[in-house]
Amino acid sequence: MKTIKMIFATALLILVSVTVKAQEKKVDFFVGKWECLTVGTPGGDGKSVIILKRNEEGKLTGSLSSIANTGGDSPFSRVDEKEKSVTVYFKANGYDVYIYLEKVDDNHLSGSTMDMFDTTATRVQG
Repeated sequence: MKTIKMIFATALLILVSVTVKAQEKKVDFFVGKWECLTVGTPGGDGKSVIILKRNEEGKLTGSLSSIANTGGDSPFSRVDEKEKSVTVYFKANGYDVYIYLEKVDDNHLSGSTMDMFDTTATRVQG
């Protein structure tokens, strides 16, 4: 009987420690490469790639590059991260531009560019 109690206590301890460890693991949702589509701009629909990474201070940084490669990379001057959204700020053609994106599911974001143009993003796998 004592052995059964000991086995049960050990199993319970293992289960609790695994559960605590699983909760400690934080998923870094926004980090990675995202294909971005902005529709309805005066210049037509724009396709770009947003790359987000964490710096040494733990803050998101990154850049945006046009898929058409018309202007090179635009590094983000600022990135505002919330639990379910991210806003990236950068300069394009002399203008201060921002893109706001909210989490739709594990691989999709939806929002707007400058609160004027519908914007979606899909995670690039691999």
